[in-house]
Amino acid sequence: MFRRLFAPTIEVSAHCDLPCGVYDPAQARIEAQSVLEICKKVADNDDPDFRVRALIIKEQRAELVKHHLWVLWTDYFKPPHFEKYPELHQLVNEATKLAGASGAKGSLDAGVAQQLLDKIDEIDRIFKETKQG
Repeated sequence: MFRRLFAPTIEVSAHCDLPCGVYDPAQARIEAQSVLEICKKVADNDDPDFRVRALIIKEQRAELVKHHLWVLWTDYFKPPHFEKYPELHQLVNEATKLAGASGAKGSLDAGVAQQLLDKIDEIDRIFKETKQG
């Protein structure tokens, strides 16, 4: 019993509780698409209750976009990917900023949400190329 208490531990991390190896920018894209559609719906709705609820959901979705992008950046992409695609660090940085408080999370501008989707598409292009090789 004491042996288990004092045994060395191994620390692991993954995007979920089990390192399953399943990664895809589609997760970030779905959440970003939701952010864009919410921006459009809020622009066409004057109901204050609806608007508050929509803003809360939009902020949650934007936070999920950041989460999914960070998982790709920290867990999926490896040094050889960054060497082959030197723009990858900048793309992920720009995308997470577009998802954050100074971007889609803190704005109702559908144009900002579309910029976020465009960045995710660029990341997705690279992701798909890494899956080919």
